Amino acid sequence: MNIEIIILIFSFLALLIVNVPIAFCIGISTTLLLIIGAGFTPAVSTVAQQIATGFDSFTLLAIPFFILSGNIMATGGIAKRLIDFAKTIVGGLPGGLALVNIVSAMLFGAVSGSAIASAAAIGSFMHPRMIKDGYDPSYSAAVNVTSATTGLIIPPSNVLIVYSLASGGVSIGALFLAGYLPGILLGISLMIVASILAYKQGFRSTPFAPISEIVKRFFDALLGLTLIIIIIGGIIFGIFTATEAASIAVVYAFVLTIFIYKEIGIKDIPKIFLDTAITTGVVMLLIGTSMSLSWVLSYANIPQNISIAMLGISENPLIILLIMNIILLMVGTFMDMTPAILIFTPIFLPIATAMGIDPLHFGIMMVVNLCIGLCTPPVGTVLFVGCGVAKISISQIVKPLLPFYFIMVFVLILIIYFPGITLVLPQLLGM
Repeated sequence: MNIEIIILIFSFLALLIVNVPIAFCIGISTTLLLIIGAGFTPAVSTVAQQIATGFDSFTLLAIPFFILSGNIMATGGIAKRLIDFAKTIVGGLPGGLALVNIVSAMLFGAVSGSAIASAAAIGSFMHPRMIKDGYDPSYSAAVNVTSATTGLIIPPSNVLIVYSLASGGVSIGALFLAGYLPGILLGISLMIVASILAYKQGFRSTPFAPISEIVKRFFDALLGLTLIIIIIGGIIFGIFTATEAASIAVVYAFVLTIFIYKEIGIKDIPKIFLDTAITTGVVMLLIGTSMSLSWVLSYANIPQNISIAMLGISENPLIILLIMNIILLMVGTFMDMTPAILIFTPIFLPIATAMGIDPLHFGIMMVVNLCIGLCTPPVGTVLFVGCGVAKISISQIVKPLLPFYFIMVFVLILIIYFPGITLVLPQLLGM
């Protein structure tokens, strides 16, 4: 193993153990690696330059806009209407409210693109209702945490935009199309597990809704669901870019929640902007430091060395994919999704493409893999949000999460070894 890799891993883990924020772990480790090779002043100036360069992308402008639109939707009544619609569809099945949570998360993710916003918005509505109906708090939180990740696979998705950037320009429209079937497959799989567990534990379901109620709730939610068609249709058919789509989503969400639903007032806007600025600042710092680390890794020829080492183990694509996914599952437990994608895409994607693996397939596989890490300690951001909403500790939720972990890993295996799940929709539309 190169001395550079040893220094990088040791310094990163040491900082992580003493609870340094992940963005600073990456930035300090990167700077330390350069200091050893080039001296203090060149190292600091180079890292600063690479961080600034990492921000310099028109595509990245989509992320703050999607974060803003997600915050508007979470507070402006869209989430509530999606939940009411989902309840009329699946509320009468075993574990009905758990299934409502999952379907609502899938729908909300499809219009917001944020797992954290989904866990907060859907969880704050659904958790009290589930507790009132006799559901166990830890089970309710486990359902909310895992279902929130579907919003990162079902487009629009901020992490798919980040992957497009890290991969050197894989089409965002094609990535969005590729995410639909895997995201829906994951959602349905979570519903099956939730329903079985609810049936075994005797959690009651709500009565089936009449057709008239389903129609009413559908039309209540229709304006929110229309945003999916506007965003995805516009990107796929080349009407506008992902960044332009994100800005349109903001305008649409503002008009819908302020002038039609009238659930956001002028007094609410400063808090929405502040929350968006804080989240954007965190995400952009992660992106900048991750891009600087990616540059340093490339400068030190570490990706090429890793590629040679992995291909020396096997030339079977399935074996290589298995090794990559085991590494990513471990990485996901202590690294947030955005830096993991920015750091490991330049390392693993050239190996994958050299073995004939489609970049679209690899990207969706990588995102699904890292979604599991969002639900695992010690750095599972969605896990912490879900526990905060449910007001329970991490230790209380771990056991109820295990069946959902297993089904997420099973879906990941299906996506790895059956690329048609990912590629069929982009191929049908010639992307």
